[in-house]
This record gives sequence, C-alpha cells and structure tokens, in this order.
Amino acid sequence: MRVFGVSRRFWRAACVVAGVSAVVGLGGVSNTVRAAEQPNVLMICVDDLKPLLGCYGDPHAKTPNIDRLAARGTLFRSAYCNQAVCAPSRNALMTGLRPQTLGVYDLETYFRLARPDAVTMGQHFQAHGYQTASLGKIYHTAHSNSDDAATWSVPSFRPRVSQYAIDDNGPRPGPKPKRPQDRPRGRPTESADVEDEAYADGQIAAEAVRRLTAAAESGEPFFLAVGFLKPHLPFVAPQRYWDLHDPQQLPMPELAAPPEGAPDYAPQFGGELRNYREMPKGREPLGEPLTRHLIHGYYAATSYIDAQIGRVLDAVDREGLADKTIVVLWGDHGWHLGDHGMWCKHTNYEQAARIPLLVATPQGQAAETDALVETVDLYPTLAELAGLPAPQGLDGRSFAQVLKQPDAAHRDHVIHVYPRGGRLGRAIRTPTLRLVAWQEWGRPSAEPEAELYDYAADPLESRNLAAERPEEVERLTQILATHPEPLPPFVSDNGARP
Repeated sequence: MRVFGVSRRFWRAACVVAGVSAVVGLGGVSNTVRAAEQPNVLMICVDDLKPLLGCYGDPHAKTPNIDRLAARGTLFRSAYCNQAVCAPSRNALMTGLRPQTLGVYDLETYFRLARPDAVTMGQHFQAHGYQTASLGKIYHTAHSNSDDAATWSVPSFRPRVSQYAIDDNGPRPGPKPKRPQDRPRGRPTESADVEDEAYADGQIAAEAVRRLTAAAESGEPFFLAVGFLKPHLPFVAPQRYWDLHDPQQLPMPELAAPPEGAPDYAPQFGGELRNYREMPKGREPLGEPLTRHLIHGYYAATSYIDAQIGRVLDAVDREGLADKTIVVLWGDHGWHLGDHGMWCKHTNYEQAARIPLLVATPQGQAAETDALVETVDLYPTLAELAGLPAPQGLDGRSFAQVLKQPDAAHRDHVIHVYPRGGRLGRAIRTPTLRLVAWQEWGRPSAEPEAELYDYAADPLESRNLAAERPEEVERLTQILATHPEPLPPFVSDNGARP
C-alpha cells in the first residue's frame, strides 16, 4: 500500500529513522483511536500572510478559496503569532513552545540545538498512528537553519525552482555579505505571463493534490502540512493575478509615521525590502508610486496563493476527504504595508503580530470568534480534535471548546516578543490594549522601557500612552510577570551562534 505516494515499507523505515519506532503498525490501531475513526489533518501555512482577505472584511481582496474555507469553519479575529519573523514563529507552531521558552529568536538557529528533547506536533501525531509529511515551507530552512526530519514520516518536499520566471529579474552577482539576510536580491516584484507552476507555490499545490489522492486511496490517517511561500517577498505572480486588482483602487497607508513617543529602536524601516534591486536605501521614503506598486504586488501574490489553496481544497472535496479531515489555514505573522512608514514584519505592532487563522472540522459550521489565541495553541488544539492524548509541557493551550462555542473564553491575554538592539520587547495583548516592555539582555533588574497602545481609542497606534497611563502599565506588567522569565538567546557550546 502507498500513502502520499510512498510505499508502506518506506513509511515504516522513515518512522524508525525519525525516532518513533514504537508506533503501532502503519495499517493497524493507534494507542487511542482506531485508524478508521481518526480524522485527518491538513494544515496550510502561508508565509507573510496578514488578514487582508475577503473573509476578514477586506473589500479589495480577491480570495474566494480562502473565503469558502472560512464559510465552513471558524474564523479567529484575534489570533496572534509569538514572534513576527519566520523561524521563531514556525518553531512555536511545531513545538507549542514560545521563543522565550526555547531561547531561539533568530532565523539561523535550529531549535533542537536549544531543546533537543522537544516533541513536535508531527512526532506526537506519528506516535499515535499518523503518517506525517511536509510540502514547501513549514520550518524555516533558509539562513543555515534546518528542517526537522524527526517531525516527518518521509523526507520533506521542496521544489527547486527560481523565484523568478524572468531571469533578468533575479539577483545580480556581487560581494558576499557578512549576514545571509543582507545578500543581494532581485527585483521586489514580477508579473509574468506564465502558468501557476512556473513558481514554487504552483508546484507545491500540485504535489499536495497528488499526496491527497494517494492518501484517500490508502485510508490511513494523515497529517499533511502544506507551506506556501507567497505573499513573502518578492511579490511574484502570473500576470492574471495582478490583473485582478486595480492599483488605483487599493488602499494606501493611513499613517506613515512611527508611533509618537515610541522608543527609537522599536520601529523598523523595511531593511528586508530595501535589499531588493532598485529599492531606496536606509530610511529614504519610497514615494507614492512605488508604495502603490508594492501594495498591488502583495494583493496579487495573495490572490495567486488563494488559487493554489483552491486547488488543494478541490482535491479534498474530490477525493471524499472533507467529512473526515480537519483543515487549518495559518499565517506565520502579519506584514507592514507602509503603515507607520514600515515594511515587512520584525516588530511588536498590530500589523506584524496579528495573523489569519481558520479552522474547519468535519462537523463544524461557519462561525467567527473574538477569542484571543496564540500560534502555540494550535498544537494542543489539533491533538485534542484528533482524539490524541494531550501533549505535555507546552506553552499552548487547546482552544477546541471555542470551535464548539465561539463565545467561549480562552485567554484573557496573549503574549509575543521581538528582540532589537540588545533588548527583548515582551508584549502582552488584551482585547483592547498592548503593552511592550523593552528589557536589556543581562539586566533583569533594570527598569524596562514601555510602550502602551489603546486600540479602542487609537487603532492605528499613533501614540505611545505609557507615560500618560502608568496604572495600566503597572497592571499589565504584573500580568506579564506571571509568565516565566525569557531565556537569553541560545549560544552554542563554543560560545558562538550556530
């Protein structure tokens, strides 16, 4: 028998290599639920996706396929990542541990160097009879970071294709920078008259369809993680997705200045974007035409990804998997589109920290919820929905009850972090407020510098209210103090970062 197109013998060998040889036979019965009764899990992860989606009320978005997923599941209006950058956010998803618990806040460090005994979501599902597979970007595998073979039953699938369909748009040769993230990039956008599979995401969708077809034939429970790369920079998509949007109708940033009274180090000014060809450097303003073009590119890339998600959802329906598959759509963090004069992620502000999250269960109905949830909550939630034992030692907590009762209480606050300039900004977000407490590394007794924002009165975060409302700062600081102290950034045994 083949699962995801891989022989059962291969599955068994892969499980042993992954360190889960205690798994009951691949065609047999798990420790908890008979295989025939176990729901499948399809987890769709989208890089740099913010809630600029039709189902989240954006009138300019062209996202019919994500919207139809929302129409049969629960939409979370108040979901937040644990750190607004790829690797730490994805580590939080797969381990259920926040960056400050792992001590991993950067792109380069493989999480198992800091926590070799972590039991990932994929390992937990494997240990209870599931076949697990990864397509595209689930873990962050760039910047010398690594995939985690133990998480998956078989080797991960990643298409080897250029980011650009037009060769001239790619990076030009130049001196090698000291930091990988500073390497020369190509153009920030591309609109080419090509098929969807000219880009990696089209190939990832095609492979997902093949795996779902094979899984339907096998009948064995699966956990399939499908990771799409766009709308991460560069904004490349076939021309027809650009044509869906009139750039003159797209919204421009309402506020182009950093929050008044914020620490100088708290904002960022789009260093990632400015590494691309022909982009203004430093803090030079982008100007209205370029800003509008980049916003157009983000919407186009999002529409392109929506189409790929549609191909995957079509396969779920066509193969008769909808009535036994949990489908999750998750964005790893938000994205600044010129608001505050900022681009990309890398902050503790709302546009970077808030994420889209949709969860559709076989018996679920369309619903929306204001329940506060964090990325780390997905791992225990999916375990509970699948009938697996609750994983131990996680920072996350299951929000399965919210799927039954959208108005059910879950958390009264969420927390996330971002490091900058020798400091860690620890953020606490309540339904209406956010406090960011900036603490210098190695000086736990020093008074932190605070940012406070009131989203009921100031949804654009135009002004830091910390000096004006010390009582709120103190109250939220006390709540933050109930959480463990953050670990310092992990350093290898030789005294250097891996």
